[in-house]
Amino acid sequence: MKRFKLFIISIVALLGMPFFAVAQDTDAHSVSLQHPTKDTEVILVITDSSNENVAELPVNSDVEEVQDADLEIGSSFVDFCKSMGFVKLFQGDGWKNLIMIAVGCLLLYLAIVKKYEPLLLLPIAFGMILTNLPGAGLYNASLFADGHVHWAEFRNGAGLLDYLYLGVKLGIYPCLIFVGVGAMTDFGPLIANPKSLLLGAAAQLGIFATYLTTIALGFTPQEAASIGIIGGADGPTAIFLTSRLAPHLLGPIAVAAYSYMALVPVIQPPIMKALTTKRERAIVMKQLRNVSKTEKILFPIVVTIIVSLLLPDAASLIGCLMLGNLMKECGVVERLSKTVQNELMNIVTIFLGITVGATATAANFLNIQTLEILCVGIIAFGLGSAGGVLLAKLMNVFSKEKVNPLIGSAGVSAVPMAARVSQTVGQEENPSIFLLMHAMGPNVAGVIGSAVAAGILLSMLG
Repeated sequence: MKRFKLFIISIVALLGMPFFAVAQDTDAHSVSLQHPTKDTEVILVITDSSNENVAELPVNSDVEEVQDADLEIGSSFVDFCKSMGFVKLFQGDGWKNLIMIAVGCLLLYLAIVKKYEPLLLLPIAFGMILTNLPGAGLYNASLFADGHVHWAEFRNGAGLLDYLYLGVKLGIYPCLIFVGVGAMTDFGPLIANPKSLLLGAAAQLGIFATYLTTIALGFTPQEAASIGIIGGADGPTAIFLTSRLAPHLLGPIAVAAYSYMALVPVIQPPIMKALTTKRERAIVMKQLRNVSKTEKILFPIVVTIIVSLLLPDAASLIGCLMLGNLMKECGVVERLSKTVQNELMNIVTIFLGITVGATATAANFLNIQTLEILCVGIIAFGLGSAGGVLLAKLMNVFSKEKVNPLIGSAGVSAVPMAARVSQTVGQEENPSIFLLMHAMGPNVAGVIGSAVAAGILLSMLG
């Protein structure tokens, strides 16, 4: 306790020393302030005990400097408050940013709690929140205005997400995603049943039907093509085509494409049941033949060459898809195949999701056009599902080996979720049937079909 008191006394003594020194100095010298006239400056006069001047110090400049410093601190504080995002949220169109932040939080809820396509929906939702934080400056849409990259302006106002977005704008991320998708895809069911390719092609009906519909609604051909690709239920393809034809619609289209992919188990079953009878849904299909390793190795090579020669604009997507598949099937680059399936796929998915979400700014998203895109997009997806089912029914008219029409709905490129939905709906009618492998044929064919459709539209409109 004594030590504590000594410590307190020492602190008080140290703090009091400057005041004691001033008091002593004041006793030895007197200080007076010489009052100026209008045009003279203030003089601080210090005299000793004999009334002789020790020093005369002008103080006008010091007073002005102190006043200027006070003004600078005050204005800096005001500027700091004005720069806060909280203030900007309640100025002008800041309420729109609040709405977009709320939408981003809703998508986070769907990704985390409901587990709707969380691998992409979560980074998209977070990117949407980041881009709508006022003053953060993470994404500057003007750098990509008019569908071009304004490189000269990157030095002045580019944010982190602007640099990452170059991967989308230049078509890098979707192609890398396709490499990973190819490495995780088994084309065996498609090779074993080549008719599946027709079902995958029929499911692209939604793309072209929606293209014509959106043109009638007043969209430009480039915008109509970008909206129509939602019907393929292929997120990377939708991003790839939209970034080339209508980059200003990338946010709404990407959100719509991945949202509808996540809602496949909700959207497809009513359509499938409405277009088929109980008897058709209970059809048992013959087991698929075994596919040799040689066939699996030759398939990606042959498809790449044929499709690229027919549609050079689809070469980047198809080539990357088949490269990943060749890595998987050849068996000599197992380390590369695993890297593509895991590390590369995960890294690109993060960058793709965040930057696509960043394009969903309040200015681009909160308008009537976005609502039209969301409405037309679900119609495109429904037409794609219906197209595969109807073609399967038509094939049964001319084929001896009956096809369960439910596998036709898997022709949309939502791998493997659409195939699982076909299996689930089929077992509701006949618990003994197994449609998953049969549905995987049209499902992987849909991946190829959506890439081909994107190539056709790009060659026509790009």
